[in-house]
Amino acid sequence: MDTLQGEQFIELSVGSETCALRIKDIHEIIRMQGVTEIPFSKPAVKGVINLRGGIVPVMSLRNLLGMPDESFTKTTRIIIICRHEELIGLIVDKVNHITTYEEIHSPLSAAYEESSHGVFQGIASRGEQLIGILKLEGLLGS
Repeated sequence: MDTLQGEQFIELSVGSETCALRIKDIHEIIRMQGVTEIPFSKPAVKGVINLRGGIVPVMSLRNLLGMPDESFTKTTRIIIICRHEELIGLIVDKVNHITTYEEIHSPLSAAYEESSHGVFQGIASRGEQLIGILKLEGLLGS
């Protein structure tokens, strides 16, 4: 996992879990705002928002990770990521801070890494806490 070492990450909370996204994958972070629902969409797709005149689809990171919805709070944020030149919003419970990690380990096994279904590209640690480095391809598909 040497390719991730030395990179900066945004640490975020979803429920009691702490995850991280590479800063270079993030376009911006905004406060939670009204989301216009899209009928007949998948449960993780919460709708769309207007971001400076552009329409951005918004998804729940909780749902993508198999967690149930919870009410939004004053710390709820939408992380806007740029994926294949398209902006996508991910709703998270809280954005914690920017950080780097000394060591990042492979998530489980070579078979997991090769699977397109894996949502983590690495596991970092801070003391006793383990932080999953999210893999956008695993979360959102190729």
